[in-house]
Formats: sequence, C-alpha cells, structure tokens
Amino acid sequence: MNITVIGSGYVGLVTGTCFAEVGHHVVCLDIDPAKIALLNSGGVPIYEPGLSEMILRNRNNGRLHFTTDAAAATRHGSLQFIAVGTPPDEDGSADMQHVLAAARSIGRHMVSPTVVVNKSTVPVGTGERVQAAVAQGLAERNLGAGAPEFAVASNPEFLKEGAAIEDFMHADRIVIGTPPGPAGEWARTLLNQLYAPLDQQPSRLLHMDIRSAELTKYAANAMLATRISLMNELANFASQVGVDIEQVRKGIGADPRIGSRYLNPGAGYGGSCLPKDVQAMVRMAADAGVRLRVLEAVEAVNQAQKHRLAEMTLKRFGNDLSGHCFALWGLAFKPDTDDMREAPSRVLIRTLLERGASIVAHDPVATNEARRALAQDLADQPSLLAQMHYADSPMEAARGADAVIIVTEWQVFKSADLNQLKALLKTPVIFDGRNLYDLGLRSQGFEYYAIGR
Repeated sequence: MNITVIGSGYVGLVTGTCFAEVGHHVVCLDIDPAKIALLNSGGVPIYEPGLSEMILRNRNNGRLHFTTDAAAATRHGSLQFIAVGTPPDEDGSADMQHVLAAARSIGRHMVSPTVVVNKSTVPVGTGERVQAAVAQGLAERNLGAGAPEFAVASNPEFLKEGAAIEDFMHADRIVIGTPPGPAGEWARTLLNQLYAPLDQQPSRLLHMDIRSAELTKYAANAMLATRISLMNELANFASQVGVDIEQVRKGIGADPRIGSRYLNPGAGYGGSCLPKDVQAMVRMAADAGVRLRVLEAVEAVNQAQKHRLAEMTLKRFGNDLSGHCFALWGLAFKPDTDDMREAPSRVLIRTLLERGASIVAHDPVATNEARRALAQDLADQPSLLAQMHYADSPMEAARGADAVIIVTEWQVFKSADLNQLKALLKTPVIFDGRNLYDLGLRSQGFEYYAIGR
C-alpha cells in the first residue's frame, strides 16, 4: 500500500519506517527542511535502538522516502497518517495547531479517495475537528461535486521509547477507531489490510468508535503514570518506617491482579508522553465539567518526586554545596533514548548548581540533548553552566567526586565495577535514584542511599 506519514518526529519516523519494513511504500513528510536533509543524507534526528539501520535498509530498497513537498506527499498515499506533535499549551491542554494544519494541507492537496488517520495523541473529539479541517482545505479549491472522498480514523500509538520498534512490530494491541456508516467501513477495511502483516492470532486489532480510540491512548498513559506515582508515594512512606520498598514491590507484583510492570520506584517519570498526557487529560476533563482528582494527585506527586534526589543529597552534604563535586550517572529520562523532555535530571542539576556544586555527568547517548536542554533551563543563570561538565565514561565522571548520583537506569551502570568505583570516589557515597543495587553495598563500605530503602 502507499502510505504518507505527516511528521518525522519520534512517532512518525518509527511508524513510517516500520510500515516500510513490512513491505509498504512510505513517504514521510516534514516541514523542517534541516530534518529532512539529515534523513536524506543518512542521519537520524533521534536515538532509538535499531531505527537507524532500519531507515537505511528501507531507503536503499526504495520503500522509504523523506520530503518537504506536501503536494507530492499527499498525492502518494491512499492512507495519510498525521503524526505531528501535540505539545502542552500554557493551560496544560494539548496544542492542536499542528494536527489541524496537517489536516487542512491534506484537503488542499488530495486528488483521490483518502483515509486520514490520526496517529498523534489527541483529545476526545479531535476526529470531528480533523474532518472539518480536511473539508475546509477541500472547499478552498472549489471542486464542488468533483472533490475526492475521504474518511477520518483514529489509530493511536503505544510506543515505549527505547523499545519502539519491538512495540510496533509485535504490538500487544492495535487500536482502530472509525466512524459509523460506509466511510467507516471503508477506513476499517483499508486499515485491516495495512496491519495484516503485523496481526497475529489471537487478533490484536481492536475496533471501536473514534472517540473511544482517542480516550484509550490517554487512559493507558494515565494508568501507567498512576502506578508510578503510587509506588513513589509508598517508597517515601517506606523510608520513614524502616521498610524496604523493593520487598514490598515483589510482594504486590506477584498478585496477578496487579502485575509487576511499572512498579519500580524512582526519581519520577518524564519524557514526551506521560507528563503532557496526564496534564492534557486533567484539562480535557475540566472542560467537560469533570474533575480528575486522582490524576491531579498523580501529577503533584511526580513533580515532588523529581526533587527527591536533591533532597537526599542536601540532607547528607548540607545546603551549601560549594566545593563539592558530584558524578551524575544518566541524563535522559529513561535508558535507550536521548530524550531529555521532562527528565528528572534537569530538576536535580539545577538545584545542585544553584547550591554551588559542580557536576560531572555521563550518559551513553544523551549528552548533546542535555547540553541543549540545560542551556534553555539555565538561560536565566548562564554562569551556572560553567559548573556543569561531561565525561566519556561512568568511571571518568566518578573520579574524585564526593558522591555518585544515579538518575537513569542504563545497563552499563547496573554492571559497573563497584570496587573500582569505590577507589575513584573521594567519599564512597551512592545516591541511587533507580534502586539498581543491593543493600549489601552498605556492608562493603559504601554509604548507599536509595528510594524507599
């Protein structure tokens, strides 16, 4: 099938590349000429394991193309996937300007029957707004009865950064929302054909109406965020009453009604999905006259949890950190990505630098993104950037430091040589924001501080 994917960010790139991998012919459209030039030259603007190789393979076999030409891209695809960003607006609601602009562009350029598919995370009711935007684009052309037919569908993504290709190629569910009537039947048939190479028995295709599909995406992220914040609350309580939260986690995770996933306490969640989607859902509900009290608490707990590592450090070393140097292991919000959006490291770094500390940080892939993010964060205090340094390895970062602070659970940190680490540190102190190590470190001469332990 011929597919067009509008937006070459994280979701768009993974979606377009995976569709090409299973044999479809894909054109990825983006309005950023620098990004398209990078992709056409063999570069990739994001880090995702396996993605660069897959892009190269499908560019070479002619099934994947990148362009800024909206007219040519729209003519290519009988299916047009909108995969542009929906960043949070000032009030926390999802900013829909890019989605609606893409829909109008489709209407202005489509020349044959087209199914328009919302892949972006969008509020309930967006399907109707996209329908109107495509119709507006068509109306500008004064085609009358000669205007090509179109239908709008919803196909939300459920990709985890760091495992996006696996999630796409072996998804646990594929949600397809379509309207009632002949237009919906047409869209459903095309999407069933599209996903046929990826569907396995029992079928993972879940068909529903568009509004239900839109809410399913938000509801999934709301549930995941709730589990994380609840575990962080329990961990903070456990630390006050002499309980090891890791034992509690194993105990409750063994219950099949609960399960063990998303129960790891830590320094708070970040990234491009959970923070903005929780905020957007709270705002969406408020607009409908409903207050989502649990999600309000989830967001408040997460914001507080991002300060937890700084609080632990200040409790140990005092409020004035002048003359102290800390090794920071991990910058990205999670491993196997370079994504710094809403990363807990950003809150920690600002606090430590403002208290006079110097930092030497190591992250396997996120250093460049971190430099950009911190330049934005500290634009009001640019002199603090002189206290921020980067190392090429975890041990280089730790050399002569007063403590190691673990923010991201990269595998290289889990397998670190702790005897070497102890020899390199000025004082053998570890603040473990991801509970990577066993409490036995305390009997090996380390001061070991973890979350809820």
